[in-house]
Amino acid sequence: MTLGQLQDRAVSARPSHDTVIDVMDAAGPQVWYDMTVEVALSVMAAARAGHLVVCDEDARCVGLVTQARLTAVRDSSEYTDRIRLGDIIDGSEFFVSPLVTREEAEEAVPVGRLELVPVVDNHGSALGVLALSR
Repeated sequence: MTLGQLQDRAVSARPSHDTVIDVMDAAGPQVWYDMTVEVALSVMAAARAGHLVVCDEDARCVGLVTQARLTAVRDSSEYTDRIRLGDIIDGSEFFVSPLVTREEAEEAVPVGRLELVPVVDNHGSALGVLALSR
């Protein structure tokens, strides 16, 4: 097979629809859900990150927290130094598959949710983060 034949076969008349894996960002720092808010803020500052992916004891992604959310928790009147990330992850977190298109992912996540959504594999491991265009 010549190079010309390879190029001819690679050309497609269909428009390409990028999957989430093609447009996602790196997951960034991953931390355990039993970490305190203060420690999480320190990790975030040291990593110069705007978010943390929160994982359970089996390294499955259970959510994502932003600096704004952690700061709001720390500054609230109910705050104590015993509050852990698992206490502020409410179980209604949304995740997307790396195999869906960006359009499908944006349609699936309700308006008003975080602008960053974890991308997870079939085992719940974080592969990256999708920034929604809202």
